[in-house]
Amino acid sequence: MVGGGTFTAQATGLFEPSPADPFKGMPRSLALSLPTVPGGTEPPLPPLPDQLEGGLVSPPRARSIPYADEPVDPGAARAAVPKTLPFEFKTGGYECATDLPEYMRPWRDRPTRWENVTPNTEYTYLDSAGAIMYRPKRTAPGYDQPVTQAQFGLGCIASYRTEKNATRKALFLKRAKAQAKRLIDKRVEARGAWYFPYPFDFKHAKHSGVDYKAPWYSGMAQGEAISLFVQLAELNGITSSERTLYKAAADGAFASLLRADDGKPWAVNRDKDGYLWIQEYPGAKPGTGDYTYNGMIFAMFGLWDYFVATGNPLAQELYDGSIVTIRDHFPNLRNSRWFSYYCDTHRIPAPTYHQHHINLMRQLHWQTGSARLAHQHDQLVDDFPAFGLRSGSVAAIAAGSHTLYKLDTLDAAGNYGWHESKKDKQLATKKVTFARATQAPVNIRRRIQGRGIYYRINGGAYTGWWIGEAYPKAFLRGEYVPTTYHPQRTATFPAGVDITCVKFGADGKTGTLKTVKFAKTSNAPFDRRAVVNGRPMIRITAGGLKGYWAPLPLVATDGR
Repeated sequence: MVGGGTFTAQATGLFEPSPADPFKGMPRSLALSLPTVPGGTEPPLPPLPDQLEGGLVSPPRARSIPYADEPVDPGAARAAVPKTLPFEFKTGGYECATDLPEYMRPWRDRPTRWENVTPNTEYTYLDSAGAIMYRPKRTAPGYDQPVTQAQFGLGCIASYRTEKNATRKALFLKRAKAQAKRLIDKRVEARGAWYFPYPFDFKHAKHSGVDYKAPWYSGMAQGEAISLFVQLAELNGITSSERTLYKAAADGAFASLLRADDGKPWAVNRDKDGYLWIQEYPGAKPGTGDYTYNGMIFAMFGLWDYFVATGNPLAQELYDGSIVTIRDHFPNLRNSRWFSYYCDTHRIPAPTYHQHHINLMRQLHWQTGSARLAHQHDQLVDDFPAFGLRSGSVAAIAAGSHTLYKLDTLDAAGNYGWHESKKDKQLATKKVTFARATQAPVNIRRRIQGRGIYYRINGGAYTGWWIGEAYPKAFLRGEYVPTTYHPQRTATFPAGVDITCVKFGADGKTGTLKTVKFAKTSNAPFDRRAVVNGRPMIRITAGGLKGYWAPLPLVATDGR
């Protein structure tokens, strides 16, 4: 590192005021341009959450599971779907957006990779029929796990849709059909609906009330099974008889979400305030449960799929009520400037689920077009953004003085995410001064507990030290944690305020600045939000600022 400004990053993550010249000590070619790589792509999704993580799976006690032993009767399954809602609940007039681009539809972002089409891991393997099985460890017996089977099948469908190789395409379809067959074969028909049982005992270590004896049931499994059956029925590579079977299976599973908690099994209930919940972990008593956010949203995708496929108005109403629940309970989900909470009951911060909440909220925005849900998504991104960076990422650092930090973040697995035993403890500081601006390779951008956003330097004399993000004095070059909105949203420029927007140049080529000040508040559409060169910005799509990025929070966004 070479180079240098007069700027100090304090231990709190706050910074001294910028000088009159905002680019003092920083070449405009860096501040106003984006590198060709590595920015511009969304961070990779984390692996799908393990529904059984943090719990103990044990062999079931001697108790039979009442599997259905009759062939599927499609007519009976359709006739059994209730014609009324299970109870009244709060709604908001949300409608399923049926015109989504293909890549925005449920589960398209979760394709099964070819190397994983025949899993054999510590916890999963394929049995002789091609169904994926869950095992607590390699030496333990395997069990049917409905969520694992539905998700694996949906991943294979996503890959089937895009695969060009005929042999691979056929195997993806074969795997998806095997998961559907297992769910259908192991269904329990009760209360005029289909349920997919868990054939093992399960108890969670931290979540009191999640203590089940086989068979037990999950609303998450019910909703994901709907998505699996609906999406299989849409494929061209199946027979007409298979399509009829999958539609019947979707009907049977959908019926379970129209049965209240006044009988067993049950998966949906209304809380004391009148909100509808799809319970990933239903409680032992009616009206109780874990009130888990991610499990409910994954189940909601099944409602969206079912409505788009059938037009059933009850699916629309259940989806509407579920959206209102997530929208209004968002303050309970959110944990400002830190990891969001896993469930409404225990309110335990969930480091492994926070990025899932971000992705799921983004999809709910797409599925409804709601600016409110988009804004809630944005808040989660700002609270704790995805922290992994692509190889080759660099931070630009202005001339002058900076404070670097040694932080206790490295866990036993060699990751730099937050670890409960370390809590990002500050170990040391170092004051450095650069005669001119410089760049440093960085491999992590993340929020530090109790502070702001910092970068971890991973090359040169300061390897292992962290520096605070503060545009334009220290910023990650490129576009990161981007979000595309559908439909476009509306930005509001305040009256009487100078706001400088940027049309970025490419890789060292200085971009264009445009400063605007409106006599009255002025609106503009935008389609994208990202952290661009170290600060949150939105991309304007029309008018005199078309193609320019406007800085947040100087420009307000809708949905608040």
